[in-house]
Amino acid sequence: MRACVPLIVAVLCGMAWAGKRESCASRCHENFDRDAACQCDRRCPRHGDCCDDYEHLCTAQKKPKEQKTFLELEEEADEGPASNLYSAPSSCRGRCHKAMDKHHPCHCDAHCQEFENCCEDFETLCSHEGFSHSSDAITKEELQSISEKIYEVDINKAQKSDIILNSQNRISSSDTGDKVDRSPEPLFTYVNEELLSKPTYAAFINLLNNYQRATGHGEHFSDQQLAEQDTFLREIMKTAVMKELYSFLHHQNRYSSEQEFVDDLKNMWFGLYSRGNDEGDSSGFEHVFSGEVKKGKVTGFHNWIRFYLQEKEGLVDYYSYTYDGPWDSYPDVLAMQFNWDGYYKEVGAAFIGSSPEFEFALYTLCFIARPGKVCRLSLGGHPLAIQTYTWDKSTYGNGKKYIATAYVVSSH
Repeated sequence: MRACVPLIVAVLCGMAWAGKRESCASRCHENFDRDAACQCDRRCPRHGDCCDDYEHLCTAQKKPKEQKTFLELEEEADEGPASNLYSAPSSCRGRCHKAMDKHHPCHCDAHCQEFENCCEDFETLCSHEGFSHSSDAITKEELQSISEKIYEVDINKAQKSDIILNSQNRISSSDTGDKVDRSPEPLFTYVNEELLSKPTYAAFINLLNNYQRATGHGEHFSDQQLAEQDTFLREIMKTAVMKELYSFLHHQNRYSSEQEFVDDLKNMWFGLYSRGNDEGDSSGFEHVFSGEVKKGKVTGFHNWIRFYLQEKEGLVDYYSYTYDGPWDSYPDVLAMQFNWDGYYKEVGAAFIGSSPEFEFALYTLCFIARPGKVCRLSLGGHPLAIQTYTWDKSTYGNGKKYIATAYVVSSH
């Protein structure tokens, strides 16, 4: 804002500015505004610079209890779906995935499951929106059943003796922005590298060096790199994990043949789109498994194998963790903070000790069944949720959407 030079004008100007920018009216959860007198973004409580009416106007979206959260708000802001105003406050009929309105007693927006403030009929009316017939819907019970089957048949996962972790210091979610290295030693004390020579692991690792991590630089694959994508898909489709997933989706009438399924996997995961200024600088696979750097921050990077290999090379410095899952065997879940060759990851949740096909299967399942929503699964009797986002700026074959991101969001 320009300075108002005469004193009386300065006073009046300042009063007008304060009246306009010292309230969160119409500003809830907007991005940080360096020119505003006070803030209304999601992190203002942490930084102590919220406007006086922030709590009254904006906290209806917060979860009623303290979160064991590792929600990736920076990704949420990038990939989150747009919404419009709605009416009919007590039901989701005609309101599915419309914008949240603080005046209504329950909500139907894309994040209401996160914040546990959905209307009672949200699951029935909205969870499967996008399919033309209710018979096409995949139920919560079916998701829990198939995820348990996938968990059971993951024979390529690490055994307890294959990995020794040194998780060191746990911090609260409110401290993740401090960028303090509280763990002087590496996360991985030991990994049995015979595990990494299994066909799906080896095919997966071959893909990791095919990307430029900075967004805004187009990806250009050689014939060999394209062949490596096909090899990975071919190897994982030999596993019981992916056979279970295909059988389930085939039974749900999502795919008529295995080849149709594989072709779609290649498009949704490896198809290129633009996150920066260059055409084709990103893909779902690169973002989720290999990791990217955008606007000076690490985004994506949700894979333990990638983490281990980069840590081994001295490119990843593990800082701390905020959550360790309830599983007493692998795969487990760890939400952690780390520095990747000069760039910080404030909240990064990853499966630990899972096979590549296991992660690929669960993320794919959730993207197909609950695109852009929280997807509630069950693994070894423990609840687990995965958040996916669709890339809405471009499509492939018949208007289908690419994977923007997928990651574990909660144990509840």
